[in-house]
Amino acid sequence: MENKYYITTAIAYASGKPHIGNTYEIVLADAIARYKRQKGYQVYFQTGTDEHGQKIEQKASDSNVTPLEFVDGISSEIKRIWDLMNISYDKFVRTTDKHHEEIVQKVFKKLYEQGDIYKGNYEGLYCIPCESFFTENQLVDGKCPDCGREVVKTKEEAYFFKASKYQERLEKYILEHPHFIEPESRKHEIVNNFLKPGLQDLCVTRTSFKWGVPVDFDPKHVIYVWIDALLNYITFIGYDPDNQNEQFKKLWPANLHLIGKDILRFHTIYWPIMLMALDLPLPEQIFGHPWLLMGQDKMSKSKGNVLYADQLVDEFGVDSIRYFLLHEIPYSSDGNITYELLIDRINSDLANTLGNLVHRTINMASKYFNKQITNKNVQVELDQKFIEDINSLSSKISDKMDTFHIADAIDVIMNLLRESNKYIDETMPWALAKDSSKSERLETVLYNLLESIRVCAIELYPFLPDTSDKILEQLNTNTIETTFKNDTNYNLNDPEILFSRIDKDKFMENI
Repeated sequence: MENKYYITTAIAYASGKPHIGNTYEIVLADAIARYKRQKGYQVYFQTGTDEHGQKIEQKASDSNVTPLEFVDGISSEIKRIWDLMNISYDKFVRTTDKHHEEIVQKVFKKLYEQGDIYKGNYEGLYCIPCESFFTENQLVDGKCPDCGREVVKTKEEAYFFKASKYQERLEKYILEHPHFIEPESRKHEIVNNFLKPGLQDLCVTRTSFKWGVPVDFDPKHVIYVWIDALLNYITFIGYDPDNQNEQFKKLWPANLHLIGKDILRFHTIYWPIMLMALDLPLPEQIFGHPWLLMGQDKMSKSKGNVLYADQLVDEFGVDSIRYFLLHEIPYSSDGNITYELLIDRINSDLANTLGNLVHRTINMASKYFNKQITNKNVQVELDQKFIEDINSLSSKISDKMDTFHIADAIDVIMNLLRESNKYIDETMPWALAKDSSKSERLETVLYNLLESIRVCAIELYPFLPDTSDKILEQLNTNTIETTFKNDTNYNLNDPEILFSRIDKDKFMENI
């Protein structure tokens, strides 16, 4: 399919309500998806919930409900939060879907029949919360390298996937496709920590619990939750080992798997070798994003340092939270959230730089020209640089977005908004208004400002969709060009406050 863009997030594990750190990934994916749609791509954006495994079986038992009742509740809560955050996904999937389970069984059987999966016995170290197996030398201080919790020794009959068979082919692929794993630091981690020491064959079934997809030809075994989860990327777009449908042929390979850095190993080692065994092309890119920390600490319910998206939205609004998440987490290093940082960012960027600019520009246009502004084209040298900066905005954003430097793309827009505020200070419309002979110059200044606001509003859409719509509604325009237009006739609506300043001291006192 020409111009298609298939983007996925990792499917959220349905063991509990997602915190704001978990929510970052879906907002990041949404910004990329909206941006690509804006650029004319036919985007297919898939997300959803991962609903099997020992941890869920245990949690359901603790809550005195069946595992299915448990995941029904959690999955609907995750979907509610994704919808609250204004996520424009095309498909929300659940791994308890019957068709998905059937295809997982078929894939398992195919790999078994072609000799990539064999039966044996497993003895080793297992982390229940991560649903992951580790060797002794992969542990950190004797604990799980991913979550830092205790691991348990397990011994049981199991099926194994011949990961070692595909090691060389995967190493060659990573070498020949330098952007397959991004950022670069994550690629080094995978190559040096996992591939160079040599891949162990992967244990791919369990017999010690029941909540999973059973192996249809040996039903006391359930299929490893990670195999079941990873296959979602193809099962829900029409993959079947016997017969691929048109949607699958159009969409696969995925253009981007967006995932947290903690599950990189599964997506950059186990998933590619499964695809190689199925004779399918590999996804174009796997991006392991950083974490959002709570005051420099990883969020965890046990530490009691968890914030939730719905709670933050109630206090600050959806777009304020989207803005903070997208702006505060750099490309490859962890970001940090506290109430103080959040309020400072809302006040400085959203209330002052953006909100104040829109409000005072429309107010001046209302006061001096009764909301009717046309371009009188009385330009001076100062205007040329301003117009050039408006015209170069789109390509500067493209440079950042194409490499997933989302925070930097937002900064490019904020810089033009700051420049627009500076332009007001330099042109002093209030002084021009006192001299009737300067009326056409005054109207030109306001026209230039409205064009800057219009272009910034369009470019802000992937990040702040509601705010973008509100600004364009106040400008009363549907002109979608992202360059300076000389002939827009503005017939403005009333100005409205986009973001109110928050009294930080008072807020902190209240909480």
